[in-house]
Amino acid sequence: MFAMVCLALICRYYHNITSNTLVVLEAMAAHGVKTLIYSSTCATYGEPEKMPITEVTPQVPINPYGKAKKMAEDIILDFSKNSDMAVMILRYCNVIGSDPDGRLGEAPKPELREHGRISGACFDASRGIIPGLKVKGTDYNTHDGTCIRDYIDVTDLVDAHVKALQKAKPRNVGIYNVGTGRGRSVKEFVEACKKATGVKIKVDYLPRRPGDYAEVFSDPTKIYRELNWTAQHTNLEESLKTAWRWQKAHRDGYGAS
Repeated sequence: MFAMVCLALICRYYHNITSNTLVVLEAMAAHGVKTLIYSSTCATYGEPEKMPITEVTPQVPINPYGKAKKMAEDIILDFSKNSDMAVMILRYCNVIGSDPDGRLGEAPKPELREHGRISGACFDASRGIIPGLKVKGTDYNTHDGTCIRDYIDVTDLVDAHVKALQKAKPRNVGIYNVGTGRGRSVKEFVEACKKATGVKIKVDYLPRRPGDYAEVFSDPTKIYRELNWTAQHTNLEESLKTAWRWQKAHRDGYGAS
């Protein structure tokens, strides 16, 4: 059963990401849409030999998600070579937070909760939806043994999209990493979540998950230099507090407020 579930998830990655990107490009060509701001991921880099990652770091993805995104990027680049499209590819780091005004937040479908972001799992544990938090992997080559990631507040991510759209030019491709330039470990993230929610989350430490890489964080120099963008919301605990307020006000997602 576990193998069947894993296979279904892998197929979903390639269908939803790679195949559907091709569908979108075909629709754009058919209807004369000339500008594409593409949501990609730093997972396309896999486990780089050097930190921080830059836009010229070799892309060697090690899991289906990163591979599916890399394939989608390649398709986009091939399309752009034969058209006058304006293309911006934004490679996100791990997204956290919510709209500061309380309008939008993270509400994944029930069947996707188990495979969602660590922030969602932390909040589910804080609300008692799940009995505790499962941290997979404590033997990575990092300062505390857990994975290190670059966490980007969704408000900063929105700003990056706006600036990318403003700078998009026909027959031109811009590729940018969107991150803070600083890595935080999973243990640090969990402690910040405990402080943000005020809940003593039960944490179980389990063996590492296949396909996870030890450390990745970005060098945001290029996006600052070319788009005049830099992350403003870099206090991890404050971003989690904002998201937690939304979670408490929308206990049934968008079905209640």
